[in-house]
Formats: sequence, C-alpha cells, structure tokens
Amino acid sequence: MSIVTLLPFIVLIGAMFLMTRSAKKKQQQAAEMRNQMQPGTGVRTIGGMYATVKEVGDDTVLLEVAPGVHALYAKNAVGAVLDDDEYNRIVHGDGDLKTDTTVVPDDASSLTEADAAAADADAAAVEDAKIDLGKKDTADEAGDAAKADDKRDGDTDAK
Repeated sequence: MSIVTLLPFIVLIGAMFLMTRSAKKKQQQAAEMRNQMQPGTGVRTIGGMYATVKEVGDDTVLLEVAPGVHALYAKNAVGAVLDDDEYNRIVHGDGDLKTDTTVVPDDASSLTEADAAAADADAAAVEDAKIDLGKKDTADEAGDAAKADDKRDGDTDAK
C-alpha cells in the first residue's frame, strides 16, 4: 500500500482525535464550573431558568428560583455559573442596560380617531372576505343522498 492510499484514513483518524479531545476539554471545563458553585452564586439552568444556589450536594444542587421557592436539581442541569454582576443585571435589571424605554400600552386607549377608523375598516374588510368552507354544499348533498335512499327503499313520502 502506498502513502496516498492511507492518507484519507490518517486524516480521518486525526480529525476524530481532535473532535474527541475538544469534547473532553469542554466536559472538564463544565465539571470544574459546576464544582465551583457555592451558596449565593447565581446560575442559569440548561432550561434557561435563573436561580440562586442555596446548597450544593455531591450530585445535586438546591436552587432558590423565587423568594421562598426552592427546587432540587441535578448538577448536570446547571448550564452556567454567572458572575454576580451578570446575574443581577439579568434577574434584577440592575446595571447599565441599553434598552428602549418607550412604553406602548396594550389597550386601545391611546389610539387616535384615524387609527380607530383604520382598525374598523380592517375589521369590515375581514368580515366581507369570509371564506365559504362548503358546509352548505355538504348539507345539500347529504339531504339529496337521504332522498335517494328513500326512493330506493320505496318510500313514497320522499319529496
């Protein structure tokens, strides 16, 4: 066998080695992160819930998900251990947030007369554009079928 024939196999084995090595490295980093959890630390679970660590066991962690509400999770369910600043910024809204503070009401009290007229026109257009689902045709066909059955049975009352 020549080196040219073996080259694809060598490249494949090398790629597999690199992928498994990086996966092991990520697993070790995640295990170290979970082992560094202490009571009072803010965490995010793999489901996206933010909570505060209350107790840390061997395989489990007790999280406070709301004031006075505690839940027991597996350590593997912790997706990230957060810095205090990041946790407070996300959970409590503390810190320098660059967001739009414009408030848009959910009710229609802020609509102008032109907006209300446009909304009424849109509602009227939707009312006019109702789709016929053919239920009337189905009912007529069912009635015709019943009449045909009556005629076949010899029922003289069928009209």
